[in-house]
Amino acid sequence: MSWIQERLRGFGEREISVGDDGAVTYAQFGVKVAHWRKAVDAWGIGAGDRVGLICDYHIDVVALLQALIETGCVVVPLAEDDRSLFDERLTISCATKLLGVAADGPISPETTEFRDLGEVPPHPLQAPLVEAGRPGFVIFTSGSTGKGKAVLLDYARMVDKFQDKARDAFRTLLFLKLDHIGGLNTLFSVIFNGGTIVTCGSRQAKDICAGIERHRVELLPTTPSFLTMLLMSGVHRQHDLSSLKVITYGTEVMPNSTLASLHQALPAVMLKQTYGLSELGILSTKSKDSTSKWMKIGGAGFELQVREGMLWIRSAQAMLGYLNAPSPFDADGWYDTGDRVETDGEYFQILGRESEIINVAGEKVFPIEIESFLLTIDNVKDVVVREKKSPVTGQMVWAEFLLDREEESAVFKRRVLEECRRQLAPFKVPGFITIARDGTLVGSRFKKIRRTKPEDAVRADAPTA
Repeated sequence: MSWIQERLRGFGEREISVGDDGAVTYAQFGVKVAHWRKAVDAWGIGAGDRVGLICDYHIDVVALLQALIETGCVVVPLAEDDRSLFDERLTISCATKLLGVAADGPISPETTEFRDLGEVPPHPLQAPLVEAGRPGFVIFTSGSTGKGKAVLLDYARMVDKFQDKARDAFRTLLFLKLDHIGGLNTLFSVIFNGGTIVTCGSRQAKDICAGIERHRVELLPTTPSFLTMLLMSGVHRQHDLSSLKVITYGTEVMPNSTLASLHQALPAVMLKQTYGLSELGILSTKSKDSTSKWMKIGGAGFELQVREGMLWIRSAQAMLGYLNAPSPFDADGWYDTGDRVETDGEYFQILGRESEIINVAGEKVFPIEIESFLLTIDNVKDVVVREKKSPVTGQMVWAEFLLDREEESAVFKRRVLEECRRQLAPFKVPGFITIARDGTLVGSRFKKIRRTKPEDAVRADAPTA
């Protein structure tokens, strides 16, 4: 795809990245890519190799990634916090090589760990890419509703939408990781449009805000859970965030209370909901406004249908398939997203994952609706709502809280129940309440952990029923 190399060369002296290590121009980036191409050749990595890449964002990591793509490799990005899953994921991906980029200190071919994993035949779905020497990716779904699936993506399909004339680009802080479809899409969107990537070594709210202030970040792509944590921490008031123009949020449903509070805290910032799946790619979206969760979804190469309240999509950017599971597409290429939606003309509102809906004596409860209300209660720093089995109603609402300050559990529980009984329908009132002791209710991808089994929770209170 010569258009990519021509596009990158054409940006010349624009800054492709800024960070604590300084700034790098697109011209300097080209030199870095050539340097990494030599290292890739020296390691004996060639077209068709499936390469595990242990890394986080850094301009040299992006240059190495580009070198592997230009070589024609299928890249398997791996994040350090998933290290216990590396062997399994490398086996599923039929990986032939492994590169581990230094997490600390200077990044270079000399500090990069290389392992030859031997001759491994490709998966049948990988074979066409391997035989043609075409680049691709294997990324793993989060597994929030079961074991993570290995998604095989064709790089050409992923980036074809960027081939049209370059659009306006922002100075963008890379938040979603490289092993996430949203992280890859953000990276490609920035560099193929001549924007500037900003990297941050930490994803803690105070460090993200400091990075926004220091590097004058204009676009922050993140998750609702992170934004909830940001608001509750109050650190946004301790930094100059006036450079921010847009915050995009996705990967999970946004609580109404968080969206309203965020708009109030940062009224000059456009808040835009995004939508995409590893299996389908990232769709174009347009929010009604910064306070609304209604959005238009689609764009070139996407078709949408709503079947019995569920969103189905057919995509020209769709994955080639799962490496460890049957194809989820129907005979006509449509994919059930698992998202229950409402429609209003051209606009959609995502209500939540069908698999996460709590069925209380036949009544459907969407966790995000309850969370949005519970977040407005005093002393609630964060909350996650899950289902818990009930011998009476089949399921009940289980609310696990993270408190802002110490409070006697019985007193807190009583306050919550009083508020809920005044404001919510009886079947929506939590039947079980716990208080988290580990300081977080989100995973390493800053998404709510909803599938934890009740017996694994630290119980601060008895059942409320």
